[in-house]
Amino acid sequence: MLENKSTLFEYLLYLGDTSLILSHRLSEWCGHGPILEQDIALTNITLDILGQARFWYQLAAEESDTNLDEDQIAYFRESNEFRNLLLVEQPNVDWGQTVLRQYMYDCFITTYLQALTHSSDSKIAEIALRSVHESQYHYRWSSDWLLRLGQGTSESKAIMQESLNQLWRFHQEPIVAASFEVEMAAQGIAPDLETIKTEYLDKLHTGISKAGLVVPDDGRLLAGGKQGVHTEHLGYILAEMQHVQRTYPGLEW
Repeated sequence: MLENKSTLFEYLLYLGDTSLILSHRLSEWCGHGPILEQDIALTNITLDILGQARFWYQLAAEESDTNLDEDQIAYFRESNEFRNLLLVEQPNVDWGQTVLRQYMYDCFITTYLQALTHSSDSKIAEIALRSVHESQYHYRWSSDWLLRLGQGTSESKAIMQESLNQLWRFHQEPIVAASFEVEMAAQGIAPDLETIKTEYLDKLHTGISKAGLVVPDDGRLLAGGKQGVHTEHLGYILAEMQHVQRTYPGLEW
């Protein structure tokens, strides 16, 4: 599907894929949240992020020179054609790890979308403006839970520290530019990641510090999602997510 497609198409896939895979991960909590109020809150966040994925895919379909639609883009690609960040495909494990993963993502995406509202592409800027308001709410939610659990009991703090230890290796990937991001930035369509790097990292470290957690002394950087190199977890997500469409192609509800 990526053959003979433009750099803009691949960039839009990156934005859409990251949102889609995260929304699928979060949807696994539906009906399983620790309390009803937060079950509902996380479900609403999931729907927001899924809606963002649809906007990016619809725009990508317009950019394509074939008759693609958002469903074909989402359901008929293999894992090596997905461009999502590795962070969002990581398993939920428990409530603490889900909160920590969401906080890390929110620190990046709120900063990124705010910069993207100034895109030279008016359609992209419009989607970013609509999405950033939702993402700012998500950031407040995850920040509150990070603080609550980090400063809660000794058990909850230990869970959050272990979650941070496991996920920290993914925190640099969002600000390591892929080739399509470099080209999009040169055209003014995407932000230069160097211009948002400091704000993102400051936001990330501030919340971690307030929660009483310690940044791991781990120099490893895991990346590759933007180039289609993923962890084993993505394959399982796609097998579940794409099953119905691949079994009954073109099925409409």
